[in-house]
Amino acid sequence: MELSVYNTAGKDTGKKITLSDEIFGIVPNEHVVYLDVKQYLANQRQGTHKAKERAEVSRSTRKIKKQKGTGGARAGSMKSPLMKGGGRIFGPRPRDYHFKLNKKVKALARQSALAAKAQSGDIAILDSVSFATPQTKAYLAMLKALQLDNTKTLLITPEVDKNVVLSGRNVPKTKVTTAGDVNTYDLVNAGKLLITTAAIEKIESSFSN
Repeated sequence: MELSVYNTAGKDTGKKITLSDEIFGIVPNEHVVYLDVKQYLANQRQGTHKAKERAEVSRSTRKIKKQKGTGGARAGSMKSPLMKGGGRIFGPRPRDYHFKLNKKVKALARQSALAAKAQSGDIAILDSVSFATPQTKAYLAMLKALQLDNTKTLLITPEVDKNVVLSGRNVPKTKVTTAGDVNTYDLVNAGKLLITTAAIEKIESSFSN
């Protein structure tokens, strides 16, 4: 697959880049993408939720009413889940939501997400991205020049560039990451991928290792 290379001004540089068919040309495996996204979201959960159950509620232990003769059901404790202010039945308890996926499964998921974006025409290749200082205005101007100012974008750079990260940090619907840190969730969540030529090389070399 061959794509044109653009600069940050939105102009075609005249250069072309050929994406590897072994990565961007495969048939996407939707199930492994689902598993990887599920794991990513599960791993974000703190799992600190807790509700007090019957044994943990601090209330009077006095018997509420006599056992017989009231015409109603027996009641012996204000801690009962049936009483207002009582404990909760089977309330949530702290737990760990993490689960494991094999490295090959996660690699195939990233590969499938990249392939799906490439085949749907949602990848734009940039020659390079750099700012002398953190400039949100310059980042917005780049998106506007590429006609992506109203699109959820993911910018992938080869290495961490502090000025680029700070420039895009406060821009709505955009995220900046590196080729080594990109994950399946970010790829799927983005409407358009902006990838520099150097980042493409790093991505392709990471799958060949």
